[in-house]
Amino acid sequence: MSQPALKKYITPEEYLAMEEAAEYRSEYYQGEIFAMAGTTSNHNFIAGEVYTQMNLAFKGKDCVPYIIDVRLWIKAKGLFTYPDLMVVCGKTEFYENRKDTITNPVLIVEVLSDSTKDYDRGTKFMLYRSIPTLREYLIIHQKQIHIEQFSLDEEGRWFLREYNDPNAILRCASVDFQIPLREIYAKVEFENK
Repeated sequence: MSQPALKKYITPEEYLAMEEAAEYRSEYYQGEIFAMAGTTSNHNFIAGEVYTQMNLAFKGKDCVPYIIDVRLWIKAKGLFTYPDLMVVCGKTEFYENRKDTITNPVLIVEVLSDSTKDYDRGTKFMLYRSIPTLREYLIIHQKQIHIEQFSLDEEGRWFLREYNDPNAILRCASVDFQIPLREIYAKVEFENK
């Protein structure tokens, strides 16, 4: 009887070398590599608008937004991933002096896709919570006006606040930023039901 093939463990250095030559982005988790799903125009509009407004709001401040192609390394969990948007306040800490991989976000934003929504809400959020600097996590839906905002309190508890009203204002205390939902969703074309 034949034995099942053993999975080859990929080192972080091997992954990073492969990623530099790859035509598409992949996540790395504890020695395995997983291809990432593509995005939609709505996904792009949402992430782009939040990034643009944050970039404007942070002029002259010590917070910097990073979008899509900047990687995140979570050492405690052995994960390299690409959040849609991250914010670092203070000095940006890079993985082994690489300028494309950060380790200390204060805020992470994910725009939900059908293929990743359960992962973004569940396992990925669990992995994100192991980042010592993380204080806020936003999940933005692209098929309806709906934002889930998870905030960490001083006692280490995560609290959820949901937004559904286009006239509501999303306030991110961790980075002193606010934006009306109608601006986030301004260019989004919702499917007719």
